Amino acid sequence: MPLPALLCRAVPRALLVTTLLAGATACAAPLPEALPAGSANEPVAALDLERYDGTWHEVARLPMFFQRHCVGDTTASYTRRDDGSIEVRNACRTEGGRIESVGAARTTDVAGALEVRFAPAWLGWVPMVWADYWVIDLDPSYRWAVVGGPTQGAMWILSREPTLDPALLERIKQRAEARGYDLDNLIVDPAQRARLGDG
Repeated sequence: MPLPALLCRAVPRALLVTTLLAGATACAAPLPEALPAGSANEPVAALDLERYDGTWHEVARLPMFFQRHCVGDTTASYTRRDDGSIEVRNACRTEGGRIESVGAARTTDVAGALEVRFAPAWLGWVPMVWADYWVIDLDPSYRWAVVGGPTQGAMWILSREPTLDPALLERIKQRAEARGYDLDNLIVDPAQRARLGDG
């Protein structure tokens, strides 16, 4: 092929690639702002339960006894029922296969503060079977969320996709630490570790 014809083909393709990359960079969502140490550990002021519905992937979490057998691929699915209650379906991969637990969530007087239980429904009247479920950080587009509680002893980083951009994950962690969460023992999902280069 003559050189001029080759250049005529190559240049538009190069321009197209450059334009696409520039557009992707421009459209990338900005990182949430860093928080100062000592920031309040409290539920988000607003939570749209319809937008929160659906499946979330666990990207990272603090150690929890009831998840001691989970080795990866952990998901949490929320479904609004006709009666206004919320079905919670947690699942994860273990060394022996996949396990699942089904529970319920209910709202409180505070928008971002839910309560969850995995005890039988007939025990729902017992206050101690309900655990605090605070959404403490939330992407405006509901692409990721952080769940914690008043004691800061439990925390989950959730995403609509199996992994998060590494820079975004670091900022989310910084914001959690600023709220008083100790992440020294943070457990990161294998898929996320692979994306970070630690897999």
